[in-house]
Amino acid sequence: MVTARQTDLAPAPAGGVIDGVPVRNIWLLLLYASQLYRELPEARRVELEDAPDDIPDLVAEILANAVERRLRRNLNSDYRRRADDLNRVRGRIDLLRTERRQLLQRARVACVYDELTVDTPRNRYVKAALLRLGPVIRKPDLARRCRILAARLERAGVTDDTDARRRSRILLEGPGWVDADERRMLAAARLAYDLAIPTEESGWSLLSTPYRESDRGWRLYEAAVAGFYDATLSHRGWRVRAQSAVAWPLDNPTPGLMQIMPKMFRDIVLERRNRRIVVDTKFTSIVAGGPYRERSLRPANIYQIYAYLRSQEKPGDPLSLTAAGVLLYPSLGLDYVESANIQGHEIRFATVNLAADAQTIRCQLLRAVAVAPTPAGVGRQGP
Repeated sequence: MVTARQTDLAPAPAGGVIDGVPVRNIWLLLLYASQLYRELPEARRVELEDAPDDIPDLVAEILANAVERRLRRNLNSDYRRRADDLNRVRGRIDLLRTERRQLLQRARVACVYDELTVDTPRNRYVKAALLRLGPVIRKPDLARRCRILAARLERAGVTDDTDARRRSRILLEGPGWVDADERRMLAAARLAYDLAIPTEESGWSLLSTPYRESDRGWRLYEAAVAGFYDATLSHRGWRVRAQSAVAWPLDNPTPGLMQIMPKMFRDIVLERRNRRIVVDTKFTSIVAGGPYRERSLRPANIYQIYAYLRSQEKPGDPLSLTAAGVLLYPSLGLDYVESANIQGHEIRFATVNLAADAQTIRCQLLRAVAVAPTPAGVGRQGP
């Protein structure tokens, strides 16, 4: 028999129901999943959490401030390869083009050279993010400020980039030196893109709904949980890994087995010196059942977390022998926090009420992994 405690689902003005799961504020999940949340100091993160309905405006303000600082210090530039027909030699000569077009007869020569420019993919991405924030910003003055900054970038030589969103991860994590200020600016721009995904629904304004794909809900939920733990627990000595692959401990496999053997990917792994926790997120009800049969935990989920823990036991890895597992579900009106030890491994079954306020969500996420919340006022000092 599974027992539970009834909870009141708070209204969901900015999120509604996603794949049957009540979500009070989509912006909060997007914030947790973003790189910006991890880049900001604790005090700034708390400010964003405490006002989830104002997250688009606060993100716009962060992005605008970062762009203004960058403009005062000059935009970062990079070299871009160009090919032009010039009246003097610059770089190297393209002999084939010069001869084919008979440029020498016109006192010109085809050259290929590198030019230093501010029209970089990262600057174009930031400019596009400023323009896309307009529909979701509530404050007219802030929206006008973003448009002015985009115009300043254009006057500085930054062109438009209609395909910047597809390359957002490359821009943030790709090659090239990025200082702390620019990394925060790019992180804010990426979150701005997530907040401004267009929708085809009719209405007075273009508010975004980032769930057009059928699997976007659980992917965002998983990314939000991972981002929250990374930002909240890293400074407490925890190492947080998302989507870490592990291998099956196979002995004497047949030649064709490895081609069809499924891979194991753990959603989130929390680890420090004397403890390891494997968190598996599920964007569905914690219990299954109906009016004609008793509700119970989902067996397939239990088998999955059991395989994650037991298959990775190694004598030379003491943490693998005592690792804990957590199955973390969204709450659907019932709040669960249950646990048991199975062959030396603690397995917890917990829910988080996504329709609750930000402080409740924070406490429930920490409760799920048996980590005490930060006391009020601790860690909230900073710029």
